[in-house]
Amino acid sequence: MKDHRVLSPKEEQLAEDRLFRAVLSMRNVEECRAFFHDLCTPAELQALKDRWSVAELLAEGRLSYRQIHEETGVSVTTIGRVARFLTAGDGGYSKALQRLKDKEKRT
Repeated sequence: MKDHRVLSPKEEQLAEDRLFRAVLSMRNVEECRAFFHDLCTPAELQALKDRWSVAELLAEGRLSYRQIHEETGVSVTTIGRVARFLTAGDGGYSKALQRLKDKEKRT
């Protein structure tokens, strides 16, 4: 996180809210892809995709950290971090995984 920001905690929260509302305003995968390609550097987007892939594999529960590393190239440290947030974070990974699973069942 950058230390040079001059926004107050409240202003930071409002900026975060505006960003998340912008993401929520995207109507489909193509719009979301275009938004994230504009928003993120290629490395930032790859890091997000890597974490999401790891979260999906961890949720499946069939591979060890080492196997996930070998399959994805993601560091074992990052895999551990994703695992920690999957079980003890704010619930975002779990909620998204469950909603996608529920949607797959309906289709």
